[in-house]
Amino acid sequence: MKKHHVLQLYDYHVWANNKFFERLKELPEEMYDREIQSVFPSIRQALVHIYTTDTLWLGVMQECSMEEIQASIVQVQGKTKDKSLEEIETVYAKLADLYKAFFNSQEDLDKPIAPEHPTFGRLETRLSELVQHVVNHGTYHRGNLAAMIRQQGFPGVQTDYIMYLYDRKPGT
Repeated sequence: MKKHHVLQLYDYHVWANNKFFERLKELPEEMYDREIQSVFPSIRQALVHIYTTDTLWLGVMQECSMEEIQASIVQVQGKTKDKSLEEIETVYAKLADLYKAFFNSQEDLDKPIAPEHPTFGRLETRLSELVQHVVNHGTYHRGNLAAMIRQQGFPGVQTDYIMYLYDRKPGT
């Protein structure tokens, strides 16, 4: 059976995050927490934002209550507060495993889902569209991260989707 396209997109999301971690570990350690004038005050805070949002959306996809989702955000704050780059990388990997286990438990990745947003109300959508949102959100903020790295005088990392496809090409 052919893999659902949204699973490949999520694999790309994980691949791109891992590429960023590889790049960040090559840079001076102080860059991780250095405050700069950018979209986020530091690279750490951008990484925590992506992780927090990914955690929130997994709860939405699992159809958790708003209280459960809010409790998971409190847990995220504890898991990420004052953590090293390597520790943040580890929590990202564990979250990716949770996503993959969730996907494996689903019979239909295109099933209807109707999350309730506290400001915008109910949204009739599909599970696969929420996964696409997680991937798009991560891509957007990895762009912020690339700019933050360049702003500090270092080249970023190429994480475009096409690079993922080339990286996964047989024989490369």
